[in-house]
Amino acid sequence: MPKENSFDITAKVDMQEMKNAIDQSQREVGNRFDFKSDKVKDIELNESQKIITITATTDNKADAIIDILKSKIIKRELSPKSIKELKREGVSGGNIKVTFGIKDVIDSENAKKITTEIKNSKIKVQASIQGEEIRVKGKSLDDLQNIISLVKSLELDIPIKFENYR
Repeated sequence: MPKENSFDITAKVDMQEMKNAIDQSQREVGNRFDFKSDKVKDIELNESQKIITITATTDNKADAIIDILKSKIIKRELSPKSIKELKREGVSGGNIKVTFGIKDVIDSENAKKITTEIKNSKIKVQASIQGEEIRVKGKSLDDLQNIISLVKSLELDIPIKFENYR
């Protein structure tokens, strides 16, 4: 009987790497000349709620901090799709507060889209949704590689990782 191979499609975010990216961003903002005179320039991570809060004096400075954060996320080999802006609001003293959510699960809509695309590809594999991940099984390693290429080519708004390749 031929051996069956499999892998999992997930959207997990390495929270330690996210903390490191935020820490590096805080250091860079603290050292940059254009932020030296600002009293308010802050990046906070609420790990339990998976929320990042950025506070700055103006919209432009908030956007600059967001750009710094995204560049550090990319350097830490995390997907910039792993954070999504939830709201932008004015706070006391005319400052700006921007709240980001960390996306680390495949929601049911995206899971259905991925499995539908796999089934429509006519490649001989089985895809099944298992909670917050998708398990793909097949006999041929080449078929599994083709599925990985197919999923990478999809326009999804979540970070995709391939794990447990067996």
